[in-house]
Amino acid sequence: MTRTAVITGASGGIGRAVAARLAADGYRIAGLDLVDPAMPEVAHYPADVTDAGQVAAAVERAAADHGRLDALVTCAGITEGSPLHETSEADWHRVMDTNLTSVFLSVRAVLPHLLRAGAGAVVTVGSVLHRTAAPGLPAYAAAKGAIAALGRQLTVDYGHRGISFVTVSPGWVRTPATESRLAPGERLERLRESNPMRHLVTAEEIAAAVAFALSPAAAALSGSELVLDAGASTVSPASLLRDGHRRRMGLPPLDAD
Repeated sequence: MTRTAVITGASGGIGRAVAARLAADGYRIAGLDLVDPAMPEVAHYPADVTDAGQVAAAVERAAADHGRLDALVTCAGITEGSPLHETSEADWHRVMDTNLTSVFLSVRAVLPHLLRAGAGAVVTVGSVLHRTAAPGLPAYAAAKGAIAALGRQLTVDYGHRGISFVTVSPGWVRTPATESRLAPGERLERLRESNPMRHLVTAEEIAAAVAFALSPAAAALSGSELVLDAGASTVSPASLLRDGHRRRMGLPPLDAD
């Protein structure tokens, strides 16, 4: 039996990697996005994921085309913002709607299909930035924190109906969009070396975690959050400023050439 997965934000870096991985695992892929991913393995359903009518219509078309829906992965999102006192209501709503309301709308549209089947899985893509904060992202942090809380709530409400909910929360991920914010070379290397595993997470690694979270073997994870940042959020920032701590972490002293 061929399963069908709905992926929001399928044209983005993480969304594309998730689509490719799930397609390789045998899923049929329905991509909800304004931008066509232009991937042969993705059936594109144009939709503004912040618009309830467009999301509902795209999900129903996907269900009719594929005959069933088995999974949902919410990858749509934007990372932008400003300090709270400089954030307009319009900016707040744009970030919250894209990152959080889109999750509500897509889960609400897909849930009836999973409930009728008596089985299914939902993976929401969160962020470590509701656990550790970066300057100037209040709406983004609030939205990502709410996504993790929503996954716990939905597990309580629907777990007994055979549906699992897992939040996958990445740190910095190597995608074209995020790498464009860093100059190549020293900045990227500094980011890598501040991470205990000396590793920058790739979109393909996020996709592998999503694939596992959708599998029957991951049923016990429902309601939980998987943090994928190779240990970056475990490090106290002060540790990176003290040469003794840096030495124990295998890092060069700050004044090293």
